[in-house]
Amino acid sequence: MGQNTKVFKPDSLNREMGFMGKPFYVLCVLLLSIFLAGCDTEKTKISGSSGGVQKIIQLDKLAPLPPKKVTDGEDIIRVAVAAILSPTGTIDSYSPFLAYLEKSLDRPVRLVQRKTYEEINDLLSEGSVDIAFICTGAYLEGIKKDIMSILVVPQINGQLTYQSFVIVQESSTLRSLEDLRGRIFAFTDPISNTGYFYPVSLLTKRGETSESFFERTIFTYSHDRSIQAVADGVADGAAVDNLILEHARRRNPELTDLIRVIRKSEKFGIPPVVIPRQLESSDKKVLERFLLDIHNHEEGRQALAALGIEKFVMPDLSLYNF
Repeated sequence: MGQNTKVFKPDSLNREMGFMGKPFYVLCVLLLSIFLAGCDTEKTKISGSSGGVQKIIQLDKLAPLPPKKVTDGEDIIRVAVAAILSPTGTIDSYSPFLAYLEKSLDRPVRLVQRKTYEEINDLLSEGSVDIAFICTGAYLEGIKKDIMSILVVPQINGQLTYQSFVIVQESSTLRSLEDLRGRIFAFTDPISNTGYFYPVSLLTKRGETSESFFERTIFTYSHDRSIQAVADGVADGAAVDNLILEHARRRNPELTDLIRVIRKSEKFGIPPVVIPRQLESSDKKVLERFLLDIHNHEEGRQALAALGIEKFVMPDLSLYNF
């Protein structure tokens, strides 16, 4: 890679490097080199940069390791959660919900996580999970391929919609999208509606591409990491899910003083809860009944509160026609 390329490092890796010191860092580099050498479909270089300088590091194009089997038994409910939050954030937020699901249905529950939205869609396509919390962009992609169907949607603040917010550091002089020209920008995932499709559509309307407009872009693979990248100055701007931003601010009020919103999108249908096409009708009804009823119980309301959700309702499919 050239001198101007940069890869976003999750906090967990930074902590490990700081704790273990230089020998551990060298070992990580060696192992990563071996892995990349074996990836016959590696495509980290994106064309369009002047002078041969790479401007986008797109790690989602690396050939994935063979997937682990997530089927542990017939009775297990396998719940996939897209990487809208970082893995740690997902576990923290979803643990009360998963525990309540397991208790209510008297069946073991397994949380299934993958790095990218596309990998979760692949699990749905294979029928390797029973239910999934995904982003709107991933749902639209899944519907095109007829690999999933919508089950319910969350209601948040009385709304069934959400928006993409373009954010910058509060202390910066940036005030508009044009001010981000020639800057570093953070996307969340290549099939994220709010974290990729929306900001790219803004550039398309200007006759621009991300390569021509930004100096460099990075994929963080979660909205909370994109938010943190801007707060920490790793990226000058990012496009994030407004619900995740509000949730992050509630959990960490200091973010309010670090982040400023400079643009808001139109409203989109909220990220849905989906099931694979091949799921048995009886299992679908059990899950649907549980989700539509969860807000009627105190423990259920507490589990929903950890997710920032009021309740689940039947979907309005017209909200996804965009």
